[in-house]
Amino acid sequence: MLTRLTDLLDRLESYPIWEVLAELIVIWLVVYAIVRFLRGTRAVGALKGMFMVLLIGTLVTRILGGGGDTFSRLTYLYDRAIAFAAIALIVIFQPELRRGLMRLGEAPLFRTARNQKSHVVESVASACEYLAKARFGAIIVIERHVGLRGLTEGGTPLDAELSDRLLRTIFFPGSALHDLAVVIRGGRVAAAGVQLPLAEPNEMPDPQLGSRHRAAVGVSKETDSIVVIVSEESGQIRIAERGTLSPPIAAAALPADLTARLGRTPQIVEHTDDTHADDASSAGVARSTRRKEAEA
Repeated sequence: MLTRLTDLLDRLESYPIWEVLAELIVIWLVVYAIVRFLRGTRAVGALKGMFMVLLIGTLVTRILGGGGDTFSRLTYLYDRAIAFAAIALIVIFQPELRRGLMRLGEAPLFRTARNQKSHVVESVASACEYLAKARFGAIIVIERHVGLRGLTEGGTPLDAELSDRLLRTIFFPGSALHDLAVVIRGGRVAAAGVQLPLAEPNEMPDPQLGSRHRAAVGVSKETDSIVVIVSEESGQIRIAERGTLSPPIAAAALPADLTARLGRTPQIVEHTDDTHADDASSAGVARSTRRKEAEA
């Protein structure tokens, strides 16, 4: 037995150290991923038990079974048991394997742009329908090609998975973030409580519209974003795009309207260059400065 253990150590020393380290890292990552996935499920206990049996069995058969015919039958039985254990694993962990495959299919790596767009439309439309009925004000900015990082940095970063529940929670009147805007980037809620540049009063189609609508027109004029607004006073839903505010939209028609707008190729915004596209707020400040100089 001692000779066998010595042979194993000598064989290990013959491998390059980087190769051994690489294999150990890969094994650790695989084990960590499996344990993290199974954490909190009933399969954890079974996995621990099978791992201990596998570890002890492998050590015993490789150390004792390599010394001739003394433990050859033990090694033979163990190798056959491992083959049956592979089938047993599939049966025991069948619910977890099915759930894992479903998660893999829903991962962002395999999520198409069309599915992501559909998810954004469904979540925003569902949230706006609820908010309009409850008369809760909201302003939701859907980022497109022109980045809004210059604006989101002044808000509260979230980077949360988009859902109608999350949007409804943010714009609930008791929330600390309900007064300002939410920015959606890449199918996720990038930030909340975002201050947007306001359009001038004379740029609004109706002077009775409040600050939410002015902010929606202002940011949509400086970027290619699509902004959905829910009025706190009337419960009406409107969309701002390219500096234009739509008439009130019925909640039932909102999904089709958003899908059509997101499916169009956005026009390049004149006020924003390619290298600093996300500094939309800077463009708004420059525009206001030029107007004041002209008036002077």
